[in-house]
Amino acid sequence: MQKVLAQSGPLSDWPIFAASWNDLSIDNYMVDKGRYRRRRHAVYAVNESGEILRQPHQPHYQSLDYNWLNGGIERWFDPIALHIADGASMQTILRCCRDLFGTLAPSVRTWHIETHQFRIEAHGDEVGQPTPEGMHRDGVDYVLVLLIQRHNVASATTIIRTVDQTDCSFTLTDPFDAALVDDARVYHGVTPVEPLDPASPAYRDVLVVTFRKF
Repeated sequence: MQKVLAQSGPLSDWPIFAASWNDLSIDNYMVDKGRYRRRRHAVYAVNESGEILRQPHQPHYQSLDYNWLNGGIERWFDPIALHIADGASMQTILRCCRDLFGTLAPSVRTWHIETHQFRIEAHGDEVGQPTPEGMHRDGVDYVLVLLIQRHNVASATTIIRTVDQTDCSFTLTDPFDAALVDDARVYHGVTPVEPLDPASPAYRDVLVVTFRKF
């Protein structure tokens, strides 16, 4: 995926980009009271001329139809830091998604984009849940899940389920490993993050980018 992204622009700030996952806040909206998820959030739009424009900070909302656990309310998360949101890596990732998803939906001229920095942590015997709502759809059109890094992690396997209940699975293990999801066609989920060594910190960092027709 790194080679694919590089066709859309530079990744020159990648070390700074990846390090920004060390500065995420706890997600305080978890109905299961879990303290294993950290995140930041930013919204963009693609206008009719193809420009990608950062939008004013706003809440993330999913209906209960798509997120039975944490949906149904506006969830305000800390914004992605400006130098990360406007930096080379993020802008390259967004351009790549715009071009790819635009090819899949050539009649769509404008898009609503949400970007999420996620860190899922496991502590000792406590596992972290990347998708505590289980197998789900996001209620958008297309999704990119891009692995930034994982440390001391076992499992965290991605599962894709078709409407006829056929599953396939794979594990994102190295930076730039990715899943591209057609949200209308499949469900997706990730098995728990478990530490290889319970005495050491364990975490899985991903960037999730969603595109919705606007």
